[in-house]
Amino acid sequence: MGIRSMPWSEWIEIDKEYAAYHRARKFRLQTRGREVVRVLDDRTEGVQIRGGAEAAKELVYEIAEYLSRRYPSTFSVTRYAQSEKATTSPPSVGGLPLAWDGLSPIKTITIVPLGETYDLSVLESMSGTDMGEEAMRICAMLVQEDLAIMIEGDDGQYYFQAGAILIPGFWRMRDKIGMPLDEIHVSGNVPQFREKLKTSMERFFRRMPVDKPVIRNNYFVQVVRPQAQEKHEEDHDHDREHDPVAEEAETASDADPEELGWSASTNGDEDGFAHGHGHSAEAASYLAPATLRIRSERQTLRRLPRSGAVVFGIRTYLFKVEELARERGVPARLASAVRSWPDDVAVYKGRKMYKDVLLRYLDECAERDVAEGGNGVEDGKGYPF
Repeated sequence: MGIRSMPWSEWIEIDKEYAAYHRARKFRLQTRGREVVRVLDDRTEGVQIRGGAEAAKELVYEIAEYLSRRYPSTFSVTRYAQSEKATTSPPSVGGLPLAWDGLSPIKTITIVPLGETYDLSVLESMSGTDMGEEAMRICAMLVQEDLAIMIEGDDGQYYFQAGAILIPGFWRMRDKIGMPLDEIHVSGNVPQFREKLKTSMERFFRRMPVDKPVIRNNYFVQVVRPQAQEKHEEDHDHDREHDPVAEEAETASDADPEELGWSASTNGDEDGFAHGHGHSAEAASYLAPATLRIRSERQTLRRLPRSGAVVFGIRTYLFKVEELARERGVPARLASAVRSWPDDVAVYKGRKMYKDVLLRYLDECAERDVAEGGNGVEDGKGYPF
């Protein structure tokens, strides 16, 4: 499974790309709606499974508490007044208050640099999946991660019962929501899942304690539109004021030039995508070193203390191949890694589409390293990539 212990300080990462991610995620939420945020109700026929609403409510309070402490200059909160606590029941899940360290629960949270405030108190006037989906929408706007909530059924398996999956790039929530953990992986053709991962993953989920979150990483290669770099840099230089007319006319290319939400350049049209058959699109005519990205996912797993649900956090990072290749030793090491993929992994990662262009470029860069006095793959072993 490739997991390791996660320091609590690393649960949610905020970086300089926050505003760009927020813009892309907001666009996806506005244009895709319940395709990207969904909460299922209790399942009472067949396998009995609790719905995801209560866990979603718990999650938004956990995120708000965490962000306001971990990044206090970026997130500010207001809390219920003591007088309110005396006259109304405080927000809770299963009778357990949704606050940390004995404080009053959070009422609102503001993203200070963006001037956007989200009101958690509205959840108290809602119920069921409506409440859960509003909680997940708030979660989706606060963080750069996609979030999936897994809940144990009475058969001992964990089911995908709620999610805010705004920028998956290579898969769609509608193809997986409601599935048990093993079916999610099998239907997605994850290499060696049945043979090597299924039993250990199911055992891990059942035994996972609240106080031992874990983390893992993976990576793919993605193609983006050729205007992405120019547009991305332009947006950083000229942050647009809030303009409802401009937002209405905004396109995916405007809001998401790096194709975080959906990699159409790699997978084709999102609505025509065949689940389980990713990377089946024809290679884009603009496939070149300048349009290649390494797409790395930082996946976290933690159990919520009140509901017992397990939360997947999926934080995506995109790195320009041309920038990575400037680091001594990286071209040879990356080329070696791509060449070493087993056949099933190569198919899963879509290597056929970009292999020739990527490897030719990396080999040229590796030869440059050697010509400049380096040792190819032996260089830069301390470099994080």
